[in-house]
Amino acid sequence: MLTYAVRRLVDVLPVLVVITLLAFLVFYLDPSDPVVMIAGEHATPDVEARIRARLGLDQPAHVQYLTFIGNTLSGDFGTSYRSRQPVIDHIAPASVATLYFTGAALVLMVLIGIPAGIISAARPNGWADRIVMSTVLIGLSAPIFWVGIVLMYVFAFRLGWFPTGGFFHWSGIVLPAVTLALQYGAIVARVTRTSMLEVLGNDYIRTARAKGVAPSKVFLAHALRNASLPIVTTIGLQVGSMLGGTILIETVFAWPGLGRMLVKAILERDAPIVQSGVMLIAIAVLVLNLATDVVYGLLDPRVRFS
Repeated sequence: MLTYAVRRLVDVLPVLVVITLLAFLVFYLDPSDPVVMIAGEHATPDVEARIRARLGLDQPAHVQYLTFIGNTLSGDFGTSYRSRQPVIDHIAPASVATLYFTGAALVLMVLIGIPAGIISAARPNGWADRIVMSTVLIGLSAPIFWVGIVLMYVFAFRLGWFPTGGFFHWSGIVLPAVTLALQYGAIVARVTRTSMLEVLGNDYIRTARAKGVAPSKVFLAHALRNASLPIVTTIGLQVGSMLGGTILIETVFAWPGLGRMLVKAILERDAPIVQSGVMLIAIAVLVLNLATDVVYGLLDPRVRFS
């Protein structure tokens, strides 16, 4: 198992290098000059030259890239062009807020998706199946920001049950997490239903039923266990997509997370914050995909030797 995990980690490293290169090139090729933004439009050439030298922007592209990688590996994410504060002071609290938000949405996604898929597969084409699949279709079709706005209008403005957003009370996370979980939970429910129906048609399931095994045990101990591989894979992939979805949801609900911070930094052309934020999200996605692969190998030993 350790060999398999190390092999998967080695496969991830080239992807990480490409991501760091793209994060660097996006702002290196940007025609706007950060020195003018820092010094002001009326700064003298001498002032601009000193700032350019201090930021290392007078160096060749490959030197700037290697410096960027070296500083990142050492934990130095640079200084914000706008606030003049270390980038880590912006990244750290925003990352905690996003982790808190995404973790809650992940738990809700699993609690919504897997039971809904099992209920739907229990009686195909029955009334429960049709209700679940209709809800899944709505969840997949509706834009995620629209769902957030509707939930905010109903449960925050009209009923007053939850705040419209913010990180100041535990109730502030409910609407953002539910919004994110509904769409991705619909995907998990659909995959769970399909995988369960495929497994329930196998001979060993019919044999278990013929032996008088309780229906709950057939579903949970036999069918769900063997249907778990595509479900786990889907959950792992959706967590990566959820990190991208947080940009919209954090903006709608004014959640002080990484996505909202990145949108603000992009509009302000604050390259150090954008590069560090993109790097952090990319690493998080790669780690989650690596963890999914490891879990996949634990569930199915054949994967480790393929």
